[in-house]
Amino acid sequence: MQFNDLKYLTAYLIPLCAILGIIYPKQFSYLAPIVTFGIIPLVELFTPQYLYNLSKEDKANKAIHPFFNWLLYLNLPLIYLILGMALVNIEVYSLTNIQIAGIVISVGIVLGSNGINVAHELGHREDKLSQWFAKLLLLPSHYTHFTVEHNFGHHAKVSTPEDPATAKLNQTVFGFWMTSSTRQYVNAWRLQRQLLESKNQKFWSLHNAMLINSVLQISYVILLFILFSTSTAFVALSMGVIGFLLLESINYIEHYGLLREQRKSGRYYPVKEIHSWNSNHLLGRILLYELTRHSDHHYRASKKYQLLDYYSTSPELPYGYPTSILIALIPPLWFKIMNPRVPKPMRELALTTPKKAA
Repeated sequence: MQFNDLKYLTAYLIPLCAILGIIYPKQFSYLAPIVTFGIIPLVELFTPQYLYNLSKEDKANKAIHPFFNWLLYLNLPLIYLILGMALVNIEVYSLTNIQIAGIVISVGIVLGSNGINVAHELGHREDKLSQWFAKLLLLPSHYTHFTVEHNFGHHAKVSTPEDPATAKLNQTVFGFWMTSSTRQYVNAWRLQRQLLESKNQKFWSLHNAMLINSVLQISYVILLFILFSTSTAFVALSMGVIGFLLLESINYIEHYGLLREQRKSGRYYPVKEIHSWNSNHLLGRILLYELTRHSDHHYRASKKYQLLDYYSTSPELPYGYPTSILIALIPPLWFKIMNPRVPKPMRELALTTPKKAA
């Protein structure tokens, strides 16, 4: 590990903003969204992209250093601490609706960025500890099905009409929220059944990850209503919705309009670095544990976040992730900026490829 690796501690910036908002709601309840979608986009507008890749020696050292794993693991107690603090304060103190809304948005952003995003990284690892950390990180956002669909569905079908998490050309982010979230859940159950059948395992067993996920998810909701008032429990559910909508917004910008060609046999050409949008703005990369180097992640899904590379052949977002999400919320502006950037062969393919359901 080198001194500059401490930059990943910046990933705790948004959780820190949320904590300040919870403790001092009158002054800072909206600090997290202001920093995420105000200050960070401004900083990225005036800072260059960072295209540097690690040497083989650096990669070998960083691949085995525990520092990078602990940075991820610490997010689990952190998000539950923030969630608990927020719900207790809302339950106990007489906060205004405006203050509560700020806290809900702030915690929702944390659940998406430091919850789902970290679960995404850990969910690709095979050890049991990482798998359980991923489940628990996804729990408050109601997305425990994510790792099943993402690992066995999205990575196999990315940039095809069969993939719910690939946004079609000219599809709005609002329409994508609905189609992606619902189809991914249905896909997760279908994929789970296929996995069980391939291993000759029973549906009602501990091998059924979706069954375990559902029990965890239902138990979490019941616990909320036991520990808190009905109104506060619904606030917690709202935080989770914001968390998974943030994820789906990121899904939207990561693969918008990109398609793989289909062979005559019906199979698609392999996933390459050209099938994901990249962003090399340094601050966004750090805050999201290099998720913005998404092309390399799909090219080599088992690669740890600290080792991901930049490819000059990957399509590049003109702005960082936070700015891109804001632009996506204005569909005509998004289409005007992004449609010309979609590689011409993929634009033509999108116009001739029939829509397919999951």
